[in-house]
Amino acid sequence: MKTTGKVTGIVSNLVTVEANGPVSQNEICFITVGDTKLMAEVIKVNGKNAAVQVFESTRGLKNGDTVEFEDRMLEATLGPGLLSNSYDGLQNDLTTMTGVFLKKGEYTDPLNHEKLWDFTPIAKPGDKVVAADWLGEVKEGWLPHKIMVPFAFKGEYTVKSVVEAGQYNIDKVVAVLTNAEGEDVNVTMWQKWPVKVAVKGYKDKPRPSRIMETGVRAIDTLNPIAEGGTGFIPGPFGCGKTVLQHAIAKQGEADVIIMAACGERANEVVEIFAEFPELIDPHTGRHLMERTTIICNTSNMPVAAREASVYTAMTICEYYRAMGMKVLLLADSTSRWAQALREMSNRLEELPGQDAFPMDLSAIIAGFYARAGIVYLNNGATGSVTFIGTVSPAGGNLKEPVTESTKKAARCFYALSQNRADSKRYPAIDTIDSYSKYLEYPEFIEYAKEKLDENWVEIVSEARNILIRGKETEEQINILGDDSVPIDYHVTLWKSEFVDFIILQQDAFDKIDASTSLERQEYMLKKVISITRSEFKFDGFEEVATYFKRLINVFKQMNYTIFKSEEFHKTEEEANDIIEERLVK
Repeated sequence: MKTTGKVTGIVSNLVTVEANGPVSQNEICFITVGDTKLMAEVIKVNGKNAAVQVFESTRGLKNGDTVEFEDRMLEATLGPGLLSNSYDGLQNDLTTMTGVFLKKGEYTDPLNHEKLWDFTPIAKPGDKVVAADWLGEVKEGWLPHKIMVPFAFKGEYTVKSVVEAGQYNIDKVVAVLTNAEGEDVNVTMWQKWPVKVAVKGYKDKPRPSRIMETGVRAIDTLNPIAEGGTGFIPGPFGCGKTVLQHAIAKQGEADVIIMAACGERANEVVEIFAEFPELIDPHTGRHLMERTTIICNTSNMPVAAREASVYTAMTICEYYRAMGMKVLLLADSTSRWAQALREMSNRLEELPGQDAFPMDLSAIIAGFYARAGIVYLNNGATGSVTFIGTVSPAGGNLKEPVTESTKKAARCFYALSQNRADSKRYPAIDTIDSYSKYLEYPEFIEYAKEKLDENWVEIVSEARNILIRGKETEEQINILGDDSVPIDYHVTLWKSEFVDFIILQQDAFDKIDASTSLERQEYMLKKVISITRSEFKFDGFEEVATYFKRLINVFKQMNYTIFKSEEFHKTEEEANDIIEERLVK
């Protein structure tokens, strides 16, 4: 028998309900308003009263309206057909929408139940299986989509039967499992899982150690993110957060991309919907959208849906990770999610923290970021969820609570600078303020030694020091004047500019320069560092700028040519001739 109740108070989309039975935290309920039912989530229980957040407009709602509790949490529907789709935070399929807005109280099925899939069995009768073990697979596009033992299953099961290879819809019983009590359980191609609960179904979750290639030099070379790692991109409006995310999505070393568009509806979200489907995947030459799912909070949904959208996105990521895939989750922008949390906290009249955000903001953000990671599955395969979120701090203030709380949780910090964006130095990542904690991990250092160079971490540290010294020198020159400082100061400044122009700056719209392989990054960094280590002879400070500008131009040409092509080597020889002109031997 389901618990029912009635509405006793309404504050925007926060509704107080008096229940006549047991109610649990995060439980889903439906409020009947006329002919429609509005979905809501329990966020606080106090005696007989439950505070619920409604995921839709509460216009027309009144005291005394009936409420029915579902005895389940907010769940994501998981199965073949999730990719190349767009959903809202409650996983309503936006492609099946009639009109511009979702109708109030209208909930659509996220999966197509009619479509036939080519099923191939993996498990055999008699096999012992647990939750998340693979029973079979279907082809979703060109990706092998595994049909698994539902995550909700507890204990060990024996496979009684698996259907033969053939075409079936997702409702077809593909396997029958027998539990420890001897009861038979049917398994179809789809399952449900509560979005606020992390999916476990793995053996081990080690510390990330492998570089996830993004093709962006300012990230891969100086502040690498690990496969299964976490990072975030804070920065003021117009600094290129969304463009950088598009570049990472396009070039990143991932099988599946999940976009959580939880940002400003007129800003970030529009860009994702307008531009993302047009992006071509450089790895396959097909549309990037074919291996992407977009989760978005639509315009007529209140802020509560923003919270739902990030959790739904993460659950879908964990689902694909359990198949042994590399998944990349991009959230744009988590500041709006934090603002939704603040709004609900204020309505609940909780004790406010800094800037009126919830007191436990850091814990909520850390709990979410902790769900990313690389895992060893029960069958020995590895899967990973790499999470990169963007933060839009008001006025570009990086000291505000959301940025500070995210800093504690994320391992990589990519600070976008207004000054760099204004001077058209893209991507506008301020390398001095940014960092990657993975460079300190012993596992990562070992991996870099094997994959790149014995002294890779030291070389990266040296490049960073050059940039820091360059910035300090620039400030001194600006104060004292060009002719009041020794020539060495100008050389230090221009060596730093050389690293900036050749390594940090990159053209996202050029076919070759948009993405740089790790092999090329290693080669170019060593080349650049060998120049910064060299001594050059100059008679006056005017010669320094002229000489390094020539050098920068030639090296930039190298960045625009195919690696190790004839043209590349020709440009390299030209660069070597310029170096020889003033090199002190």
